[in-house]
Amino acid sequence: MKDLDTTAEDLHYSIWDPAGNITALVESDVRIEEQPSAAAKIMERHPEVEQVGFVRFSPESSEAQVHLRMAGGEFCGNASMSAAALYILKYFSFDFQDPIPVKLRVSGASDLIFCLVELGSLSTVNVSIRIPEALSIRKEILSVGRMICELPVVRMEGISHIIVTPQSGFYSLLQDRGMAEETVKDWCGQLAADGLGIMFYNDTGTVCKLDPLVYVPACGTTFWENSCASGTASVGMWLSDENASPVSLMVQEPGGCIRVNADRAKSETFLNEEIRFLGFYPAGE
Repeated sequence: MKDLDTTAEDLHYSIWDPAGNITALVESDVRIEEQPSAAAKIMERHPEVEQVGFVRFSPESSEAQVHLRMAGGEFCGNASMSAAALYILKYFSFDFQDPIPVKLRVSGASDLIFCLVELGSLSTVNVSIRIPEALSIRKEILSVGRMICELPVVRMEGISHIIVTPQSGFYSLLQDRGMAEETVKDWCGQLAADGLGIMFYNDTGTVCKLDPLVYVPACGTTFWENSCASGTASVGMWLSDENASPVSLMVQEPGGCIRVNADRAKSETFLNEEIRFLGFYPAGE
């Protein structure tokens, strides 16, 4: 196992681009209590990296071929899809024709996570994932200073998300990022959440836009993410719940697009996006 003196150069990891939410996946064996520190060293070396997960593989397993733990123990959809892509790269070398199913055990999710990986263009794959259903979707009273409002909170295993639309006075936080970052930390404590995202969602009538802000207290990280898979899923679940009907949306995020199909009546939520491989580190391995 790697110890506390481990540097980023000592770790074996790969970097992936799921709709701009740049993700590092570490294959070195790192103690759980030291994973946040190892993640911080990777993010210091690669400032574009927004999250770090730790993976191991069981290709012969009939249960899960991939085991993924995020540095903060949270659930992450984009890292899950990236881990499925890494598994395919390692064991199939992106040399396959038919879609390949991959089963994962992921932190923050008690049930298996199912992905389907299809060949894309050079260095890319298209990955579909079934996201675990929300534990609850309900409005909760939240405040910033003297402003108080009811906002929809989508509670999931491993992470929760608050949906903020232009109809809410809190949407102005999108223009005051410092205040928004303090607010997400405060709301995470109020909700006793393992991790919390504020999803600034705007359906303009021609495009569905999402600006995700995510806080993970176990890592002490706060990111305006280029995309957020679990946050996108939470928007789909919330809309399906609100409208009492299935929804299918292509959601435009700062780093790319994610498609969500959600049907709360059937307890089904699927995401699909392109995952791009950026490289192995140390380089050349």
